[in-house]
Amino acid sequence: MAGLLKDRVAVVTGASRGLGRATALVLAREGAHVIALARTEGGLVELDDEIRTLGGSATLVPASMTDYAALDRLGAAIFERWKRLDIVIGNAGILGKLTPITHVDQKLWDEVMAVNVTANYRLLRSLDPLLRASDAGRAVFVTSGLAQRCWAYWGPYSISKAALEAMVKTYAAETLTTPVRANCFSPGATRTRMRSLAMPGEDPETLPAPETVAEQILPMCLPDFTDAGAVWKYAEAGLYRQYPGIEGA
Repeated sequence: MAGLLKDRVAVVTGASRGLGRATALVLAREGAHVIALARTEGGLVELDDEIRTLGGSATLVPASMTDYAALDRLGAAIFERWKRLDIVIGNAGILGKLTPITHVDQKLWDEVMAVNVTANYRLLRSLDPLLRASDAGRAVFVTSGLAQRCWAYWGPYSISKAALEAMVKTYAAETLTTPVRANCFSPGATRTRMRSLAMPGEDPETLPAPETVAEQILPMCLPDFTDAGAVWKYAEAGLYRQYPGIEGA
C-alpha cells in the first residue's frame, strides 16, 4: 500500500473510538501497519474491518491502559516481530469528574492519574527502545488546553494533562541526540464522547469531527517533522505550534 507512511509501524492507544479510531484510520490509509490498543474488543474488530477496506493492515490489542504488564508485553511483542517502532500515538485518557478540587475522591484522583499519566509513562518506558531503533521514531501524546488554562472544577483532568506535557517534554529533551522526536497534540473541542460527557448541553454538530482533527496529527508522524517537546494545536486554518519546543531540536 503506497502512502506517506508506507511500511511504518504505529501504535495507537484508545483506538476503538473517537480521535484514536480516526487517527488509526488516517495512519493506515497512509500505509502504516497500525497496532491498535483499546479496552473494547468489539470496537477494535470494527476498526480492523475499516482498515482492511482501506487496503491497510492492523494488529489488535484488547487491553486496558492500566494493565501495565500488558504494556510491557506489547513492547516485547513488537520487538519480536518488527524490531522497531516508528510511531506511537498516546491518545487514551479519561475525564474523571467535574468537581471542586477539595471534593475529589481519592479513588477518582488515582484513576485519572493512572490512566492519563502513569499509563503513558509505562507505555513510553516499554516502547522507548523500539522508537530509538527506528530511523525516525515519532511520539505524539494527546493533551488539552486545560493543562495550561486550569478551569475551576476540572482539577484532576487539568493536572494530569499538565503532568503529561511535562513528561513528554522531559522525554523529548532526553532523546534530542537520537532519531526520536516527541511532542504533544492539543485537539481542542472535538465531537467525541468525552466532550459530550463534559459539556452535555453543547450541540456536537458545532464541533469538528474526530476524522477532521486526526488529519492534523499526520504531519507530526512524518520523518521530516523534527520539532521536539512542543505542544501543537488543531485549527481550521491548519496545525500550528501553540507552545514552543526544546531549543536545538
